[in-house]
Amino acid sequence: MRIERLGPDDIDRVAAAEALFDDAIDAETSRAFLADDRHHLLVAFDGEAPAGFVTGVELLHPDKPGPEMFLYELGVGESFRGRGIGRALVGSLRELAWERGCYAMWVLTDDANAAATATYQAAGGSREPESVMFVWDRPGTAPPRRSR
Repeated sequence: MRIERLGPDDIDRVAAAEALFDDAIDAETSRAFLADDRHHLLVAFDGEAPAGFVTGVELLHPDKPGPEMFLYELGVGESFRGRGIGRALVGSLRELAWERGCYAMWVLTDDANAAATATYQAAGGSREPESVMFVWDRPGTAPPRRSR
């Protein structure tokens, strides 16, 4: 297995990994995401087959000591699960975060998502005692499936 960071010229490779994502890939949105230097897409390959991905977004805020990495989404293909790919992807994103000067990395998930919880703990994350998430969906739009 190898993990590669994809860039703006890798739209075909993003499309090749489409089955790993919750929904169909939008080429224009993918290009915009990858063109932003603070957006990151790492893909794990087993040979030439995309096996999993993780996305991260660097966030800035006036009262924080620098950027922090938000682990936006993690996905591993069903046939590749249980092999440490998710843990490796999270670790690679964490390394990238440290290289880019982020002071922290964080993710939200649900207690019901046992696989995600186990993966994040195995990758060295520490669980916060309480978290609550609120979501605002724009009226008249179909909200995307949310995987955490």
